[in-house]
Amino acid sequence: MFPDLTADDIFRIETKRLWLRWPRASDAPAITSFVSLAQIARMTASIPHPYPPGEAERFIMNARTGNASGTALVLAITQKGGSRQTIGLLSATLAVGREIEFGYVVAPHVWGKGFASEAVKALVDTVFGLTRANRILANSRANNVASRRVLEKTGFAFMDSGLDFLPARGGLHPCDRWQLDRKTWAARRRAGGESRHMPPMAQQAHDASEANVLVPAAPQVEE
Repeated sequence: MFPDLTADDIFRIETKRLWLRWPRASDAPAITSFVSLAQIARMTASIPHPYPPGEAERFIMNARTGNASGTALVLAITQKGGSRQTIGLLSATLAVGREIEFGYVVAPHVWGKGFASEAVKALVDTVFGLTRANRILANSRANNVASRRVLEKTGFAFMDSGLDFLPARGGLHPCDRWQLDRKTWAARRRAGGESRHMPPMAQQAHDASEANVLVPAAPQVEE
C-alpha cells in the first residue's frame, strides 16, 4: 500500500513545529519514558503495562520492518530544534481493503500544545497524498476525551461506539470508532485553500542525508 518513498529510512515529514521520521534504536529510552506510564498504556490497545525491559527496542525493530516492507508507516514525533527527542509515536497500518488505520500517542509533558493534532493532520495529508487509500479509520477509548478532540479537529467523523477487544488491556472495552474518507479530506483542503496534491516528493532536503515531505502546517490547536 505504501510507496517506495516511505520505505526508506531517510523519509520524514516536516510540519511547522515537528519532524515525523522513522523510529531509531536511539529513541528507545525516550519512548520507554512515556509509553511505560500507566496513564498512557491504559488508553491503548497494544502497549503492555508494566512495560517489559527491551519492549521499546522490539517495537522499533518491528516498526522499521513494517515501514521497509510498505505494509505500514510508523513514525516518531520529534520537535524541531534542540535535541529533537522523541515526544510521541504515530502509525498508519493496513486495514480491510484500501483502508488505513491510525494510532498515536504523545508524551504527557507536551500535552496541551497541539502536537498530536499537528502530527495527525500531517499524516492524513501524507497517506491520502501518497497512497490510494479510500478511508482512514481510528479508534479511541470512550473515556479518552483528548483523543476525541484530536480526531474531531483533524476532520474525522464519529461512526459509532461499541465493545472492542484491546489485547494489552485483557478484554473488551468501550471504544469510539472514527473515519475520514478521501472525499471529505479533499473538500476540507479546498475549503482551507490548500493544494489537493502533495508537494514534490524528496526534492527538498534538510541536510544531505534526509529526504523530506513538506506538509502545510496545521492550524495551531490546543490538544
